[in-house]
Amino acid sequence: MAELKHRWDLSPSEGIAVQKKLRRLVSKRWNEAEIRTVGGLDVHFPARDRARAVAVVMSFPGLETIETSIIERECSFPYMPGLLSFREIPPLLEAIGRLKSKPDIFLCDGHGIAHPRGLGLASHLGLVIDTPTIGCAKSPLYGKFVMPGPEKGMHSPIKDKKDKTIGYVLRTRDRTRPIYVSVGHRISLRKAVSVVLKCTPKYRIPEPLRLAHRLAGNSR
Repeated sequence: MAELKHRWDLSPSEGIAVQKKLRRLVSKRWNEAEIRTVGGLDVHFPARDRARAVAVVMSFPGLETIETSIIERECSFPYMPGLLSFREIPPLLEAIGRLKSKPDIFLCDGHGIAHPRGLGLASHLGLVIDTPTIGCAKSPLYGKFVMPGPEKGMHSPIKDKKDKTIGYVLRTRDRTRPIYVSVGHRISLRKAVSVVLKCTPKYRIPEPLRLAHRLAGNSR
């Protein structure tokens, strides 16, 4: 689509304009396809202008590692809350491009539509690569919510200013801090929660993201 073609070295105001333009293209529907593989993505910044991006592929629901991809490159876009996709997607695209097999769905260490302009990292990336994505963030960015109950699987809605549900605060382990799940692209919120829970058999963070995070921080 022509709308998806844009530069990554934009000014903050240009980046915001791109987000407002692209958010209408996000799909919140799941096509009921079988998920056999799941990907995890993370980016670490060993220096202010250096990015180390990791893409991993695991079997689903077995969560056995199939493949990993690690790249390091220069990063020109500064850190700005709400505009992280412009900083992280370029290196992530390179890491994804080196995978031999494309997973059926990606979990992203960031938000999807639970974002001030409805287009966080997971949604932006999902549109660019035309692949189902889920936002799995460790901390909230936008919206109002109450904490869910203490047991695994309990969740409560994240609401926007119009009281529309844009994600869930999800408990992935008993009596442990929750994570913040939202639709990235081409998936429903209900399916996103189901996938995330199946990817967290033991720890708080989904296994594909745990592995990606570990490799991003220790890949030298």
